[in-house]
Amino acid sequence: MSAPDLSAPHFIAIGGVGMSGIAKILARRGSTVSGSDAKASSTLDALRQLGVQVSVGHAAGNLPAGASCVVVSSAIREDNPELVTARERGLPVLHRADALAALMQGYRALAVAGTHGKTTTTGMLAVSLTTLGLDPSFAVGGDVDEPGSNAHHGSSEIFVAEADESDRSFQKYSPEVAIILNVELDHHANYASIEEIYESFQAFVDRIVPGGTLVVSADHPGARELTARVADRAGLTVVTVGESAEATVRILRITPRGLTSAVTVLVDGAELDFTVAVPGRHYAGNAVAALAAGIALGVPAAELAEALGSYRGVRRRLQLQGEAQGVQVVDSYAHHPTEISADLDAIRGAAGEGRVLVVFQPHLFSRTQQLGAEMGAALAPADAVVVLDVYPAREDPVPGVTSDLVIDAARAHGADVIAAHGLAEVPDLIAGMAKPGDLVLTMGAGDVTTLGPEILTRLG
Repeated sequence: MSAPDLSAPHFIAIGGVGMSGIAKILARRGSTVSGSDAKASSTLDALRQLGVQVSVGHAAGNLPAGASCVVVSSAIREDNPELVTARERGLPVLHRADALAALMQGYRALAVAGTHGKTTTTGMLAVSLTTLGLDPSFAVGGDVDEPGSNAHHGSSEIFVAEADESDRSFQKYSPEVAIILNVELDHHANYASIEEIYESFQAFVDRIVPGGTLVVSADHPGARELTARVADRAGLTVVTVGESAEATVRILRITPRGLTSAVTVLVDGAELDFTVAVPGRHYAGNAVAALAAGIALGVPAAELAEALGSYRGVRRRLQLQGEAQGVQVVDSYAHHPTEISADLDAIRGAAGEGRVLVVFQPHLFSRTQQLGAEMGAALAPADAVVVLDVYPAREDPVPGVTSDLVIDAARAHGADVIAAHGLAEVPDLIAGMAKPGDLVLTMGAGDVTTLGPEILTRLG
């Protein structure tokens, strides 16, 4: 297959975190980039500063006459007017992953995959390698610092990318080093069973270049099963990481320190200590996977361990929004039961004697239909929970599938739950509940993230 013509790409929904990152790199490489998005955002502002032509709203006229191709994500529907016009013109239509795969050609690629933790781990690698002066290119599924910091066109031969399994698009990449953090059933609109998930991850492993390295969790059951399935692949080095005694890179200690953790690992018989700027065992595990992957690229272990301490988090991954009247507000992207449990456990340790109040927004009707009961059970350890309506994202409603599936399950497990049917209700609800010393956690993959500043204003 010939390389796509990315000299003048047009991105539909360019404001998305994955799409905007690719657009940014292409603009840095000298392409004439254009795109559209449904609404204005700081991400669009950042793209305009790079010379990208951005339109707000979707219309056929947004597609430039000189466009070389159109780039879409799996969320773009066939009736989108710009996509319809592109097909009428006979323009090539590329999936976002095809564009990213083309960008990685000729680089030493490091791809980060897994059901949970991809964005954090990719961000850790991007920041630590940059701190060491290696200037990698990277594409992260979240802003590492300010809007638009989700991607960078670097000067070195290293390219770090988040690899999305949700639509099988990660099977398009050919990394030298791949990380698989965990393997669980999710994305029910695209996978009918856990066996399909394993087959998809196995296909991703098959794409690792000969002589390459797979870094995989030694602790997660799904990752261990995957390791057993691929262990005999010729030309593949498998490095396991985790707290298990059999791990190649072993975590010896994780010591919570408020909203950070001190981590000690054993690498090639030597102990290394470093700090992770987000709390929780799962984030410590992400950092150790990043360490092992960097070592596989040839980065000295001690230098990389120290550089990992410069990582200060990715937006929405247990990100502190602020404090008012003695109440801290933290934002979390967690939307799968495993993520909810892990982040709640981490925050419970950071909250000390204070209560943990959660505002949760279920994400996708398909996920809520399959995992709503597990979501409710995962939320139960919180001292109080406000549950919003399901955030539909790209999906149409499913009859009978509402946030009541989560609420009923949480109550069945003893949780104190309040139902809220609009974002506007929440700040006053929380302001009436919170006391000095409490911690408020906004949680979900939808627009629940916008509530943090409003809650802080009400509290203040």
